[in-house]
Formats: sequence, C-alpha cells, structure tokens
Amino acid sequence: CGSDPNLLGINNPAELAASEELRRRAIVEERLAAGVAMHGPGMVRMGPYVTVEPGAELFGPCELYGHTHIASDVIIESHCVIRDSRVESGTVVHSFSHMDHAEVGPDCLVGPYARLRPGAVMERGAHMGTFVEMKKARLCEGAKANHLTYLGDAEVGARANIGAGTITCNYDGEGKFHTTIGDYAFIGCNTNLVAPVKVGNGAYTAAGSTITKDVPAQALGIARERQTNLEGWAEPKMEAYIAKKKKLEDEQSK
Repeated sequence: CGSDPNLLGINNPAELAASEELRRRAIVEERLAAGVAMHGPGMVRMGPYVTVEPGAELFGPCELYGHTHIASDVIIESHCVIRDSRVESGTVVHSFSHMDHAEVGPDCLVGPYARLRPGAVMERGAHMGTFVEMKKARLCEGAKANHLTYLGDAEVGARANIGAGTITCNYDGEGKFHTTIGDYAFIGCNTNLVAPVKVGNGAYTAAGSTITKDVPAQALGIARERQTNLEGWAEPKMEAYIAKKKKLEDEQSK
C-alpha cells in the first residue's frame, strides 16, 4: 500500500501515530503551497477542518483544531493551542496562549499566556495580555486588559482599561452574575468587581477596591479601609530576628 494514508491499516497505537503524522504533514504542505508562512512546519499540528488564509504566519510548535479559522496577516507565535475559534486579520497571538470557542477581531493583541475560554470575544484593536483569562466576556473596541486579570460573564466597553489584578467575582456558589464596564472606564489595579455590578462610562475605581455597588458614569468608586500605621509594631520581631542571627553566627564561629 506504500505510504498512502487512505490505504494504511491501523491496528495499534504505533500505526495510528504514523498515520496521523502522514495526514498532518499533508495538511501542512497543502497550506504552505497555498501561501501560509510557517516557521518550523514539522512542529505545526492542524486539523482537517481548520482554515488558514494565505498571508498568515505560524510559528511551530502550535496546534490548531476543530473549525478554527485564521485570517490573512495573522501571526500565531509558538506554543499556542487554538480550538474552534476565529482570529481576524492583523491580530498577533503571542506565545503560550490558548483559545477555545473564542472570537478575536482584527488588529488585536493576545497574550503571551492568555486564555480565552468559550464565549470570549475581542473586538477590533482590543488587547488581552499576560496571564489574563476570559470566559463569556467581551472586550469591546480598543479595550485593554493587559495583566493578571479574570473577566467572566462581563462586558468591557470601548477604550476601557482594566488594571492588573482585576477580578470579576461572577460566581456565588450557586449562580453566575454579570459585570458591565462602560466605555472609557478605568478600573484600578487589584479591583474586585462583585457581580451583578455596573461601572458607568468614564468612571474610575480606586486601586485595591472591592466594588459591590454600581459606580455612576464619570464617578470614582472607592471601597477600601483607610490606612492605619501602628508605630513600633515590628520592633520586637526585628529584635528577635537579630538575636537569633547573632546566636547562629556565634555558633558557627566556634
């Protein structure tokens, strides 16, 4: 039967792996011939229903599965896994990003280390950065969530900025609740948004706040204790540390 994958028998895991490799290679060669650029094509895995437009650029190793569609002028960097998702023209997906049933619009930036779960949508020019996770959430046009953030059951308005460490607290143990963030809103670092809650257009939240009530448009939401400094509180601890260190040094010098 030669090496025709349509005629090979599969009777054990080794033969299955060999047949999969033949099919993988054939799909990759077909996309290369059509004008898809690949760096390390031997490390690119692509399912039979994946569509990649000419002009896209893939860096192996990466994996594309299901009915994924990659538009022209998209860059997929190495170690990305994309399943049943759409990525539109001009978008860059940085390394170690994962997508599952997600939609990414044109001219977006994703990752590195971003995770788009089912229902995640990024509109034109949105940014989703390092260690950001989205689930059933939408980043509207030009919105940015660049660092260490979880957005679940949420809508983030156009040009809004999400500070590092922001969390939408969408689950109370029984049900899921929605967070709405308006256009041009600014969410300060380490903000907890306890859903259901709305932050209005152009509103701000102070860093470190736990927001449980709606913030009106162009208002500043502050929800944190005033700082209290207890003078001398650490002095006994420092004295104990110095005494312990000196004792250890004396024992070592003997």
